[in-house]
Amino acid sequence: MKALIILNDPPYGTERSYNGLRLALSLAKTEGTELRLFLMADAVFCAKPGQKTPEGYYNLERMLRGLAAKEVPVGACGTCMDARGLIDADLVAGAHRSSMAELTAWTLWADKVVTF
Repeated sequence: MKALIILNDPPYGTERSYNGLRLALSLAKTEGTELRLFLMADAVFCAKPGQKTPEGYYNLERMLRGLAAKEVPVGACGTCMDARGLIDADLVAGAHRSSMAELTAWTLWADKVVTF
């Protein structure tokens, strides 16, 4: 199965991005599953390195690094990054500046698309 997960919410303040990444990590462990992750709107901040969270609290940067270790492509909407003052160097290793063209291609590639 080929799956695309799209995150829209900020990394903290709601648990939508956290839950989307939980699903992504679970899917990445599933035999026969190919996965891609796209960050839009405030979710581009999920890929910001240097996140410091309290002991015992989830950390989305660490979760994204786990996906990168499994070679899951992670795209961050370039327009959304620009609107928030983020540059390519602001992305955690394994994430890349992406575009609507790439999101379109990934959507057509996927058997299932899940949004958070």
